Amino acid sequence: MEGVACRYKILPNGRRQIMAFLVPGDFCDLHVALLGLMDHSIGTSWGCTVVDIPRATIDNLTAHHPRITRALWWATLVDEATLREWLVNMGQRDADRQMAHLFCESLVRLQTVGRASEDSFEFPISQADLADVLGITSVHANRALQDLRAKGLVEWRSKRVQVPNVPRLRAFAEFDPKYLHLKGRESGDKQA
Repeated sequence: MEGVACRYKILPNGRRQIMAFLVPGDFCDLHVALLGLMDHSIGTSWGCTVVDIPRATIDNLTAHHPRITRALWWATLVDEATLREWLVNMGQRDADRQMAHLFCESLVRLQTVGRASEDSFEFPISQADLADVLGITSVHANRALQDLRAKGLVEWRSKRVQVPNVPRLRAFAEFDPKYLHLKGRESGDKQA
């Protein structure tokens, strides 16, 4: 409902990999109702207000309300599409482009739920958290951020990211928001 949460895993060496950010309106791991066990953790270190929906409620909704079931299924599929995009980022983009992509995604997702302006959003995480998202060291994350600042692509002060030129940042990041599936299908029409 409020704040930012994340999905993460802690490796045997103590390092953390953040695998997703959860913003207001996101569901957190609906599959647990089926599987009964999570294979990762959820972190709510950034001022979160959450709602716990009991398994019985999810079971009832999915058994008796097909439109809600479809919406829940859609949310899970978008989570998977976002995870695929994060994998491409980590595997194929340099750290500065990964970071730029994350900022673009965060801006779009937070705009969708009314938590961002046209060109800025609250981003309460630390550079160490950001490094855990990108799979790099804090020093490397700082260098990537400094590179984005030097190019005039982002400003990050007091837990707020400002994007002076959104189209330019999107181009640099090779950001295409289609994987977020924000435009729904109606009457069998193809997605825009």
